[in-house]
Amino acid sequence: MRKSKKDGSGKAHVASTINEPLYVNRPVAVNKQGFLSRFDEIWDARWFTNDGPMVQELEHELAKYLGVGHCVLASNGTAAMGLLIDALGLGGKVVLPAFTFVSTAHLLALRRMEPVFCDIYPDGHDLSVEHCQELLSDETSAVIATHIWGRPAKIESLQALCDEAGIPLIFDAAHAFGTRHGERMIGRFGRAEVFSFHATKLFHTFEGGAVTTECSELAERLRQLRNFGFTEYDQVDCIGTNAKMSEVHAAMGLANLESIESIMMGTRDVYEAYERGLRSIEGLTLARPRSKAETNNYYVPVLVDEAKFGVTRDKLVSVLHSENVLVRRYFYPGSHRLAPYKAIVGDMISLPVTDFVSERIMVLPGGASLTVEDVEAVCSLLERIHLKHADKGDRPPLSDNPGLG
Repeated sequence: MRKSKKDGSGKAHVASTINEPLYVNRPVAVNKQGFLSRFDEIWDARWFTNDGPMVQELEHELAKYLGVGHCVLASNGTAAMGLLIDALGLGGKVVLPAFTFVSTAHLLALRRMEPVFCDIYPDGHDLSVEHCQELLSDETSAVIATHIWGRPAKIESLQALCDEAGIPLIFDAAHAFGTRHGERMIGRFGRAEVFSFHATKLFHTFEGGAVTTECSELAERLRQLRNFGFTEYDQVDCIGTNAKMSEVHAAMGLANLESIESIMMGTRDVYEAYERGLRSIEGLTLARPRSKAETNNYYVPVLVDEAKFGVTRDKLVSVLHSENVLVRRYFYPGSHRLAPYKAIVGDMISLPVTDFVSERIMVLPGGASLTVEDVEAVCSLLERIHLKHADKGDRPPLSDNPGLG
């Protein structure tokens, strides 16, 4: 065990045994031979992009794995969402959570549309159906809900709301590869679902994304849009862009898909080790899924209660970073409080649960790139920090908690 020391700033470190950085979430690299064998095929064929055989195979295999009619690959998750927005011809206003990655709001704003920020639930941190209903108007063209932390949103309630309003429901499934809702995999719900296959995701293609849908017409439209609007060799029928996935990226996806069960098992083992290790640490609450069966276990979000733990979330992040545990504040401070959108909405918008969660949430390193021993070291470090700083007589209990107890 390392002894406490001071860095160049004079800040004291808590004794730790973590000598190498632990990231949120470090890319998984498990099937090198599966990738390299496919790379050799690509090299020999000299077909590097433009809807090659690796891309076609990965689309087919992902559609089969997810149990959905169509999978349309794209260069990244943001490009995939942009293709879908364009393919559906959205305009006006779109309701989405402020507690999600800002790329979706950017895509809407860049198209001169208005992102309408919605609050979240205090338990699941997903889009509030009740608040969403209040925000719908005649100008609303769609709802984009996020399966946050790899856990399903309130799918049936949101679908009923959108059906009544006559607008499409889109799911941002960037966190949710491998997640189930009942007997069905995420990827089969709403008008379409959008995945990110960025290197930090549970399933990745180095960089990439996809739209999944049961609608063949929508899938065909997406394929046109991702290839400049071409429908034939020299025929362009619509305005499109270049959002194609390369063969090398698809090869990595195929290699990872071969190993997906072992990746998910390792991810589950890490998450369950956190469940055991955090149970006795007062002031840290693991944000659990509504149903243990409906999660991919990839994200490890923890709410920090300063009054019980002894330090603020931000102070704890700083201490952990100094000890090689590179935790993240996720979606802080919420899209509605980021400069481009705050300049528009100012203080007119009230999202109390989003504000509460974004000020207290901390995501720990997770996924199959970690070991159970790594998790035990992190939890031991957290316990030592708590014991060092806890002073229960010094801080009053939080009184502004909007439902988290």
